[in-house]
Formats: sequence, C-alpha cells, structure tokens
Amino acid sequence: MQIFSFAAAGFEGFLIRVEVSIRRGIPAVDIVGLPDGAVREARERIRVAIEQSGFQFPSGRILINRTPADIRKEGASFDLSLAVAVLLVSGQIPSGSNQKNTNDEKCLILGELELSGSLRPVKGTLSAVSEALKCGIRKFILPPDNCGEAFSAGAIDVIPLAHLIELNELLSMDTIPRPPTLHVKMKQNRSESVSPDIKDLKGQASLKRALMVAAAGGHHMLLFGPPGSGKTLAATMLEGLLPEMEDECSFEVSRIWSQAGRLGSGGGILRQQPFRSPHHSIPLEGFIGGGINLTPGEISLAHGGVLFLDETPEFQGRILQSLRAPLENGRVTLFRAGKSYWFPSDFQLVMAANPCPCGNMGRGDSICICTELEINRYWKKIGGALMDWIDIRVPVEAVTPEVLLSESDETSADLRLKIDEAVERQNVRYEGTGIHRNRSLKVAMIEEYCVLSPELQDYFALMARKIGFSSRACHSVLKVSRTIADLAGHEYIEQEDLEEAGQYRRYGDSSLFWNVG
Repeated sequence: MQIFSFAAAGFEGFLIRVEVSIRRGIPAVDIVGLPDGAVREARERIRVAIEQSGFQFPSGRILINRTPADIRKEGASFDLSLAVAVLLVSGQIPSGSNQKNTNDEKCLILGELELSGSLRPVKGTLSAVSEALKCGIRKFILPPDNCGEAFSAGAIDVIPLAHLIELNELLSMDTIPRPPTLHVKMKQNRSESVSPDIKDLKGQASLKRALMVAAAGGHHMLLFGPPGSGKTLAATMLEGLLPEMEDECSFEVSRIWSQAGRLGSGGGILRQQPFRSPHHSIPLEGFIGGGINLTPGEISLAHGGVLFLDETPEFQGRILQSLRAPLENGRVTLFRAGKSYWFPSDFQLVMAANPCPCGNMGRGDSICICTELEINRYWKKIGGALMDWIDIRVPVEAVTPEVLLSESDETSADLRLKIDEAVERQNVRYEGTGIHRNRSLKVAMIEEYCVLSPELQDYFALMARKIGFSSRACHSVLKVSRTIADLAGHEYIEQEDLEEAGQYRRYGDSSLFWNVG
C-alpha cells in the first residue's frame, strides 16, 4: 500500500508520498523532506502513540522520507501517515483488505496523534480529499470528525479511525460500514438566520430597496450617514436577504473554510452565503491571508458572500487598498519564500461610514466641528480607485421616534422571494457563460445583456455627462439597471430602471458625500 498525505499550498496543494526505510544501526528516527518544527516533533509523538496502542516501535535506524522533497511540510496532520507507514513497513499491520491486498493500492491518511494513540481532527480535509480523488486515490483513513468532509468531497472508501489500536481490525475488513453519525447532507438547507429581520428597520424605504437590489445582483454597496442612523443594522440585515450559493461556488467556499478550520465537526457543504465583518483593528495578514501556516484571510472567508467593513475609514489605508486586486480578479495572491499562492476572493463588498470624523455632519441638532481638510482626509482613506468599484451608494438619515414606533409588515422572507426570482432570471440568462450575478458581467458582455433602446441610449448619455460618470461608473449603472429590471420582471432595461440605478451612483464621483441634498 502506498501512503500519501497532503500539504496545502494556498487554495491548492500537493499530495505527499510517505516512504519509510528501517535498517540496522543505532536506534534513531530521521524525518527528511523539508519538515517544519511540528513535523520534526512527530517522531516523538508517533513513538509513544505506537507503544501506547499495543504495537512495538521498531528498533534500528528509521528514515522517513516525504516526496516531493522541495515542498515544505507543515503541521501535525502528517502524524497518522507517518505512524501507519512505520507500522506497515515493520509488518505489524496488513497492507489492505483481503480483496485489495496489493502494493499498488494508494491511500490518503490524515490525522493528528495524541500520546495515547487517539486521533484528533485536522484542517483542510476537504481540499486534501478533493485533490486525492483527482489523482486517482480512492481509499482514505481519517479521524471520525473529518470523515464528513471526505464524504462531502465524493469519497466512498473512507475508514474512520478513532484510535491507532483499531488499525489492524479496520484494515482487515473487506467493507467498512459507514456509521450513522457520518451521513452528511451534501446540500445543507438555509439555516435559521441569526441576522435581524428587515421588518425591524423602520421607515427607510429607499434603504430597504437598495438592500434588495444589492442582494439580487451582488452589487458592492456603501452606506453613509451620521451615527445611529441605522447603517450597521441595515448592513447586517443583508445577510437574511442573500440567496443560496450555486453548487460550484458552494464547494469552493467549503474548501476555504475547511482549510481555515472553520467548517465545524461533521463537515458538509456550506449553502448559505458567508457574511464576514472584521473589526477595523485587524492586521493585514488576518485580512488578506498569509502568516506562518499560510491560512486564508477574511477576504477569502467571504468568498461567495459578503465582506462588511463597518466604520470603513478607520481601517488601515493599506488594508483598504489591498481590496482593489481581489475586486478586479476575484482572487488574492500571496508570496512566500519566493513562491506565489492564491485563494479565491470573489465577494460582495459592503461599506459603512460616517459623513465626517466627528459624525455630526447632517445631524440637524448637532454641530460638526470638522474642517473641510479633515473631512477630505477622512474620505481620502478609502480613495477614488476603490470607490469606483462601489455600484450602490446610499445616504442614511435617522428616522423620527414616531417612525421607530410604527409597524412594518414586509419581512426578509418576503423580500427574499423577489430576490430569488431575480436570481433565477440571471441563472437562466447566463447559463453556460460562467457568470451567475449581474455584478460579475465582463465589459464585453454588457452590450449583449444590458441592451438599451436608441432613445434610452441618448437619455443615458445625457445622464452620464450631467453627473460626470467615468467609464467604469457607466458600466456599473448598466449592471445595476439590469438587476432592477430583473426584480421588476422586465425583459429589457427600461427608463425607470436606468433612473433608479443612476440615483444609486450619484454620490461620490462628482459630488461630495455629505452634500446629500
């Protein structure tokens, strides 16, 4: 039996073959193949775990090699593969079941060993199993908590190993029964949303409409207004309006969350779009990814969903500018030790900000003490290049106490029905193109899918000149217009769709944010 493990390298990774040689000599264990500290420590863990499990640790000179040798191996997920390889070469366990006892059989083995011989779950199982299946590996030995991820990836011959002492019995069985606890839903239904219901957003009809348009088309959004006006509340309500992810995107998101160790016990495939809201004190590595173990950051955990930046100007300038490449390419590229790695980072960006540093501008009962220079410096942190990607900009004003005490009948579930219908229209329209939402339309596709009548073209040109739209702003307005038309059930963009989209874009290009009149 050929034993393999897995080394993650960004979103992708490498299968690592484990080879063991036992020869006469002074007893020692040497691990080669560019191991890190955790892997080098494994020789002591596997020695004790093997002895505690009733096996005998071989005496002699043991050399453990892992190929390819030029790829760095990190973490404790290699423990079980090293222990199984040592036991296999020393003849203490069978090489496979009675029907598959062959040296050509390949097996992927992952798991962290405790000194008692018990197995602990590891991160990145979904990625490892997916890569193994692509390379023809069909047999897997995993901790029970990781088996759900293996089944979700499409694996069938999975051996759940809770303790090293079970190896002999499990490897000798012709068929491995799947425990009931390991049956995994391949498509999880929408769970009960923890986000506030939009019925709790009193008044604010234009804001609710903007949230619905943003959710239906996946458009980037900015909410700006004085503190306490409801920006953060409205943004969190967006989570309850989001449609379920497509299958391909859902699997990508689940892989990323698996690598970050956030998929949870039992695995499964995430269906609801992620909603990430990092604090403005987050370091750059936590935001874009990286670090010692090259883990995905917040912008990758938000892949397929929403990245919400509350108090956006309070984030570091380099963090905000790091968003520009993912917004354009849908991925983030990280460099480490002369090599480049990438993670998918195709997210919907939602930002919230006060109109000025003190937050009082626009409040009728308060006085703003900020100078024009301070206000310009405050908004300059976001920058025009990043702002150009924002399709929908909505001023938010505080409502009166009378409105706060009023009743609201429209719920998130009601709006989601309309949003799901608009999303279905997009799915039918873009079938086979690789595009799922209007936000993702390429420049070359806008002319085909955002058709304007000759009269409407003249009207749009006049609007663009009057407001001062850039080329990207014009494309943005057309894509938002397409979403509004989808919500209204229009086959083609009509003037009312174009006018509403133009209203969403009129702040921040040629006018000041705080000049909302």
